[in-house]
Amino acid sequence: MVSVNFFRFFLGFILLVSFANAQTVKYTLADTLKGSITDQRSWWDVLYYDLHVAFNYEDSSINGYNKITYKVLEKYCNKCNLKEPLNIMQVDLLEPLVLDSICYNTKRCFWHGSKGMYWVHVPDPQSINSIQAITIYYHGKPHVAKNAPWDGGVIWARDANKNPWISIACQGMAGSVWYPCKDHQSDEPDSSSLHITTAKGQVCVSNGRLRSKKTNADGSITYNWTVVNPINNYNIIPYIGKYVNFNDTFNGKGGILDLDFWVLEGNLEKAKIQFAQVKPMLRCFENWFGKYPFYEDGYKLVQSPFLGMEHQSGIAYGNNFINGYMGRDLSGTGWGMKWDFIIIHESGHEWFGNNITVKDVADNWVHEGFTAYSENLFTESLYGKQAGAEYVIGTRKEVQNDEPIISDYNVNRDGSGDMYYKAANMLHSIRTIVNNDSLWKAFLQKLNKDFWHQTVTTKQVEDMMISFLNKDLQKIFDQYLRTTQIPVFAYHIKGGKLNYRWKNCVKDFNMPLKIVDGNKEIWLQPTEKWQQINYKKTDVEVDPNFYIGKEKLKSLKQ
Repeated sequence: MVSVNFFRFFLGFILLVSFANAQTVKYTLADTLKGSITDQRSWWDVLYYDLHVAFNYEDSSINGYNKITYKVLEKYCNKCNLKEPLNIMQVDLLEPLVLDSICYNTKRCFWHGSKGMYWVHVPDPQSINSIQAITIYYHGKPHVAKNAPWDGGVIWARDANKNPWISIACQGMAGSVWYPCKDHQSDEPDSSSLHITTAKGQVCVSNGRLRSKKTNADGSITYNWTVVNPINNYNIIPYIGKYVNFNDTFNGKGGILDLDFWVLEGNLEKAKIQFAQVKPMLRCFENWFGKYPFYEDGYKLVQSPFLGMEHQSGIAYGNNFINGYMGRDLSGTGWGMKWDFIIIHESGHEWFGNNITVKDVADNWVHEGFTAYSENLFTESLYGKQAGAEYVIGTRKEVQNDEPIISDYNVNRDGSGDMYYKAANMLHSIRTIVNNDSLWKAFLQKLNKDFWHQTVTTKQVEDMMISFLNKDLQKIFDQYLRTTQIPVFAYHIKGGKLNYRWKNCVKDFNMPLKIVDGNKEIWLQPTEKWQQINYKKTDVEVDPNFYIGKEKLKSLKQ
């Protein structure tokens, strides 16, 4: 997803609110129920969503049902002290949508709840490892996005020719803003099918592949799109409008990848020029990260009525067919104007966010940090390593250090927007420490291979990096992900001696650091304690690839 911090005119307000929240945040029961794996969520594993929804532009309403196929798991019940499956399910559907009825086989289910969370009483015993299904019927006028994609909800728009244009952006608010589901990032359906009904003359595009198109008796049209790979709830999205398309293929590491591009009428020629960036992007990312994760579902860019979002195999594109971030270089270096931000950034999420998904939104830096880092890898692939480094270093001006990147767990709360470029610069610093691009590339590929189509935690990613790279990185993670402090290299030069240490850092911070003396590179191993080396210069030049502060002290007592 693109970061709200990029809008400068929102910056002062955002910082004020973020600071206040960081000081006074109090979580409610609803936060806990939304963000945690409750007993009523833990005993069943979603296998398949069969979603049927009709969109009515005239009154901004939808109606339909979702048949959820699930597997019954063995789970210890905290409240009842038993090791057995439960029979009460927590399902989510945000108001003002109305839950009409729920069926289990041919039986009606009793349910209760409100405020978007419902507890469904399954009438029959649930045998461990059995495959079961419930069907949830609903209708209503879903929450409307006021500032998509940062404010979630349905977008009821019109294109330049006044034709209806509908889509959804719901990261954070998540999928239950428009359909009933188990709305937690830790549980993705292994596959899904979308049956979307639109008015006559409208086209529906969605994730995966189009399986069928049916014209109904009233002239409406039902499109069936099917996804055969695991997909997160917020990624399941329809786009409805006056779409036209063109196709291509990419010969990649997984064979022939189908490329489909859907844009509004009148934009086809512009899209053919701008979307030529897709193949170099795929070539770059497959080189660094391994094969594209969703060959079976293909790759799509779909023009959207908002800026962009990483909707798996159907990426939302709204960057007006221009380079940069809406025509602006986020790095301020000029390199960001050489490519289309939305194509590159949102496609990077196919590996980080869609292939590898974090279980808790508090760990969303894994999605955004690695994807923001992919921007400088793409710059590097086009213009060389120095250009890529200049790009990511330039993005440091976007970092606010307002609150930690990793937020509180189990309450559905994101951390700071610094999960983008502060996390990307942390990764860039670690790459500099590794000092071996072949090993670094192997790490990125192994990360995607080991966690292929999985949900993970920060700890799993940290442990894998430490083990594979054979580097003591834990204090680096703690510093950049869990505090707002940027470590400061403090030093004092006198009598041909350089004294140095870390300050403004977590306890036992031990990140190696490279300083430059002309053409000579010197690796230091600073700690919080003073160390000394012989040094003839009057000042220190730190390798700019490290995201740190620097302070020259007048005495060792400072």
